[in-house]
Parts: sequence; C-alpha cells; structure tokens
Amino acid sequence: MFLTMGRWCARRPRRVIGAWLLLLLVLGGAVMAYGRVTSEAVTIPGSDSQAALDTAAAAFPGPASGNQPLVLRTGPGGPVLTGDSTREAVERSARAIAEVPHVVSVTSPYERAGAAAMSRDGHTAYLTVGLDVTGRDITPELSQRITDAAGPAEAAGIEVTPGGDLAAAVDRPDTGHSELIGLAAAAVILFVGFRKAAAAGLPLVIGVTGLVASLAAVGLAGHLMDMPSSGTTIAAMIGLGVGIDYTLFCLTRFREFRGRGVPAAEAAALATATAGKASAFAGCAVIAALAGLALGGLPLLRALALAPAVAVLVAVAATLTLLPALLSLLARFLGAAREEGATAPAGTDAPEPAGKDAPAGRGWQRIAERVTARPWRHLLAGLALLLLLAAPATQLSFGQLDAGDKPAGSASRTSYEQLSDAFGPGVNGPLQVTDTLAAPAAGPQDARVAKVSTALAATPGVASVSPPQLTADGRTVRWQVTPATGPGDPATARLVDTLRGDTLPAATADGAGTAHVGGAAAAVTDLNDRLADRLPAVIGTVVLVAGLLLLAAFRSPLLALKAAVLNLLSVAAAYGVLTAVFQWGWGAQLIGLEGPVPVPGYVPLLMFAVLFGLSMDYEVFLLTSVREKWLASGDSRQAVVAGLASTGRIITSAALIMVSVFLAYLLSDDPVVKMFGTGLAAAVALDVTVVRGLLVPTTMALLGDRGWWLPRRLDRILPELDIEGSAHTLPAERPGTVAAPAAGGPGETTATSPFPTR
Repeated sequence: MFLTMGRWCARRPRRVIGAWLLLLLVLGGAVMAYGRVTSEAVTIPGSDSQAALDTAAAAFPGPASGNQPLVLRTGPGGPVLTGDSTREAVERSARAIAEVPHVVSVTSPYERAGAAAMSRDGHTAYLTVGLDVTGRDITPELSQRITDAAGPAEAAGIEVTPGGDLAAAVDRPDTGHSELIGLAAAAVILFVGFRKAAAAGLPLVIGVTGLVASLAAVGLAGHLMDMPSSGTTIAAMIGLGVGIDYTLFCLTRFREFRGRGVPAAEAAALATATAGKASAFAGCAVIAALAGLALGGLPLLRALALAPAVAVLVAVAATLTLLPALLSLLARFLGAAREEGATAPAGTDAPEPAGKDAPAGRGWQRIAERVTARPWRHLLAGLALLLLLAAPATQLSFGQLDAGDKPAGSASRTSYEQLSDAFGPGVNGPLQVTDTLAAPAAGPQDARVAKVSTALAATPGVASVSPPQLTADGRTVRWQVTPATGPGDPATARLVDTLRGDTLPAATADGAGTAHVGGAAAAVTDLNDRLADRLPAVIGTVVLVAGLLLLAAFRSPLLALKAAVLNLLSVAAAYGVLTAVFQWGWGAQLIGLEGPVPVPGYVPLLMFAVLFGLSMDYEVFLLTSVREKWLASGDSRQAVVAGLASTGRIITSAALIMVSVFLAYLLSDDPVVKMFGTGLAAAVALDVTVVRGLLVPTTMALLGDRGWWLPRRLDRILPELDIEGSAHTLPAERPGTVAAPAAGGPGETTATSPFPTR
C-alpha cells in the first residue's frame, strides 16, 4: 500500500501539490470566515462544581458569558470615583458599552446591584458586563470595542482595564516568533548536515505545510468544543517537530536510493514504502498514546489530546503524499548520499566500509563499542543519572494557575492586581454555593437559609458572603462566597474542601447533599482531584498500548518491556526537571518567570502521553536497524553496535531539531507553554542521549540473543508488520540467509522477510 501510494504521488507531483494547496486555501478561507476560537472554560461532568454550575444556570439564568469585569481605577492622588464628574463619565461609558453588539447588560458600581463593586477608598471600581456569547466566542475585536466604548471614563483620567474573559481575549498568546525561531534553528541544523539548500529546505516546507493545516483545523475545532489556547500551541510544537523529523528520515532514505542509481520517482516511492511506513507507524503510536487520555473522562483532556493528535496526523499525511511528490519534482536539487561532494546529514550516508579503511572508533560507533564492552558500568551510570533527575518528581503536586501568574503588563495580570489590591485577592475567584431545598423558603430570613449564611461567614478562610439569592419559587438558593485568598492559592482549594466536607453538611437540612460549591477555583480543584484519580489508569493504558505496538513491530516481549521501563524512567526525569524549575523555581528567572508557579494537573498527564508517543519514533528507527543487522549476522552485540552507529547521528540530528523547536517556545509569556517546552525538550534530550546512547545498547547487550526470544504460541498470533518495509528495499540491502545460530538466536530467514519464525 505504501509503495503504491508513494509511486502514485511521485508520478503525479503537480496534482498532489495542487491538492495540498487547495486544502490550505479551503482551511484558510474557513479561518478567515469563522475565525480560530479558543476557550479556557473547564467542565468536569459528575463533579460538585459542575452540579453547582448547572443548578445556578437553571435557576438563575443570566448572560451566556457570565459577568465580565471592566476595571476602573484612578490611583492614589487621583480623583475619587464617587465624585460627580467621574460618576458622570463612568455612567456615560456604561451607556456606550451597552450599545456595543453582543452586550446584553452593564451594571455600574453606582447601582444597588453593583454597590459591592466600589472600593472603600473610592479609587477602584468595576463595571459588570454581560454578553450573549460564551467565553470562547469573545474575540479580541469585541473586547477592544467594549474598552473603546469606555472612552468617556478614560477622558476623565480613569484607567480602564478589561478583566476575566475580556482580558483573556486580548492576551491570547502569539507564538509566531517561537515557530520562526524553531524553524530557523532547524534550517541551520539541516543545512550543516546536507550542505544543499533544497535538501535543507524540504523538511521545512513539509513542516510548515503541516503546521498551517493543523493549526487551522484545531482553530476551527474550537467552534465545536472548548479548546484551550495552550492546546493550539502544543499542536504547533508537536506538529512542527514531527513533520520535520519524519521528512528528514524519508529524505535520507531517498538520497540513499538515488545514490544507488534508482530513478527519482521510484526512489521517492521506495522511501515512502520504507522510512515513510516507519514514520506512519511512529505517528500512529503518538496518536494512540494521546488517545489514552480519553480515559480521563474530561473534555479538557480530550481537547488537549485532540490538538496534537491532529497535528501528528497531518504531518504523517504530508509525509506520505506531499513529500514523495516534492522528492520526485526536486530530485536533481537534492543530491544523493554517495554522489561526489554531497554530504548527507550526520549519520545519513550509506554504511561505512568495513575493514582497515573503515573509520572505526568515531562518533556513535565508538560510543556503541565502548558502552557494549562494559554494559553494567554504563547501565548503572545511566540509571543513576535518570533517577537523580527524577528525584524532585516525588514532590510534584498539582496546583492552579490564575491571572496573577500572567506576564506583567498583560490585561489579565493588571486587572487581577488592581482588583486584588482594592477588594482582596479572593474577588478574582469567588465561589458559588447553591442549595436546593426540599420545601420552599419564605425568604432570606428562612431559618434554613440563615443557618447556611451564618455557617459560610464563620468558616475560616472566607472573607465575605453575599446576601442569599432565592428563585421565585423559593426552592433554590445561591450565595457568593469570597475567599480571603486568591484562586491559585492552595488555601483556596483547602477552603473548597472544608465547605464541602464540614460546613455545608452541618448547616444544611439533614445533610442531604443538595448543596454544591462551584466557581473557577472549585472547578480546578475538582479537575486536579479527577486527574489524580484517573492518572494510574491513563498511564497504565498508554504504557500497555505502546508496549503492544512495539511487541507487534519487533516480535520480542523483552524488548517491548525494556522500552516501556526505559520510557517511564525518561518521563520521570522530565517530571523532575518540571518540578525543580516551576514548582521549586530553580532557574525560573532564566526562562522569563518571576519565581515558582503551580503546575496544573493536566500538564504532566499530557506530557506523559506525548513523550511516550514521541519516544516510539526513535525506538522504532533504532530497533529497526538493530534487528536488520541481527538478522543478517546473528551476532546480537555487533548488531547493536552497527545499528546505533548507522542511526545514532541521524536520530541525534532529528532530536536536536525537536529540542530546538521546543526550546523556542520558552519565549512565550504563557507559563503552561513554558512548562511544555521545558519538559518536552528535557525529555527528548535525555531520551536521545542517556536512553538511546546508554541504556538501550547496554540492556540489549546484556540480554544478547535472549532479547529476541518469542514464545511459539505468541509467534503464531502476532502479525508480520514489516514496519521498515524491508520487502521493498533493494536486494543488496535486504538481510540475507544466515546460518542457524545456537538455541535462542535468530533462525534462518529469506531475503524478503525481516521477521523470521522461530
């Protein structure tokens, strides 16, 4: 199938390129017409916070967006907002805002309903704006129109700053500079390796094409589901990295075929059937690992998994279709691995000659020989390094980011600090308490309602409680509880637990469980609890799926188990780096943070799935080469040396590109994006050096021929995948028939099947 697909695309390059251009135009037109949408909303089906939200929405219908603050501030020494002139300016602004499309209500601090929105010193207040669109549909343009409508207040010397979703809309991160820096770094690495502009530029073309298509698709998906802005950024990170890497592997294979005199179109088809097939397998492994996040049962996790999965799928599609078309069309500019004066990326040329003319002892071959000669020493050294880096992960805890963690000068951070200074930090994350009564209440003075009001106000950590609000039928009551601490403070999460576990059960009638605690802080508390509960199931599923894929690919239970264990160690080390940098604040200033920040629960979980999938890429390319050498020679140690020598440098080049792309995102102002950039870069760097350079060759050397052991019963049910497409390589490359080794070693194989039956 892959050979046929590659041949068809290589022989019709203009049709394929035209189809991709048409796809980009359609997606671009859809984005221009409908826009790319993101939302930071969190829904947790079955949680207490969701029950509170649903109860309040049914009993107290309000604006679709909720209440969005527009902060007004004059500052010390300025006119107070209670003065006649400033009041007139604010009220004129409120009337102008009410005329902006999508605005359905504006409450000023001079109204009875908005009296709590005026600070005691009269220098800070806020307008409450209600919109007929949800948070994900609040665009930067709409937020700017609302701010512009407050012109009379600004003319009177009042500083106007949007807050809530209005601020989030204008603060949406622009990571375009990160993508450009990542592409520039990749271009340098590729050009140093290939020394040909066309060969260096081709992976960038495929990477950018996949990036544009996937970002458009993910942005459009935001109209159908709540897609966090960080999901789009993660999709860009992963899609750009794997797109360039997959192209690099296929281009290397193409140049090798061209060096053997294969015509351009057929070389492109063969590259698709070999390296392209392996890339497709690796991409499917990444997607399968991301699919494991569906077990979390959370819309947020599904959205965060969908975004990079779409990017990987697009990258694979471009590698299998657009790449062979471009290879065929640009063949004369790409060079060949053995042609005079052409240099492939480090490690991509044909195997070096054996014997006295071989450059033995250099590069990855020297590393492989040294490591496998003393496997125990290097195995223990690699394990010690990973365990040392993983040690901080034992103290990793899930927390909550809030607007106070946004970059200084952003609208979200400015409004957060202004409100916090004037009203206390809890005003930025009030809790909503709802209770459904068995019998209607006569009014706020009803004994049942008053008892809850008193209990809420007396709870330690509560700054204030609003008067109870009842529905017309008196059956549902709502209170707004303002904590004494900010939404991201761990004390606020403890307050949520106290209200649910102690205060409300004791204060409500018979502790019937009809009272619920909602609000943003409560929702994140529920999210972290749910993630902690589901974490073992998600990790177990991802490990199992990855192990089964490797078992099917390489037909070795021990190698699949070894890969799973080593991947777990490298992920644990990445978690340790994440904990030290962000939770402890080690070197936080170096990446643009002011100090320690909490780590949201979904970050380690999504990192786990992404890293386990990405590690499969390098595992597949390395073990494919090792297995081919083993089938040809029957010597397991020499197979490890030869396999690492022939793939080590190209895998390192690919990983260096991936790390460069990830590190470029440290320039983002979003702490979550910085977390993913740091964690992914650290994990890939460790994976390609410590894991692939030390742990894989030492464990395989210690296992010897036992590493390829396969029970006969399992042998009968496993499929023959041939993920490297050995049946389609040139005869000179295929492993030949080898003499039957001692028991436990490789058996006799034909020249067309890389997977013998033993």
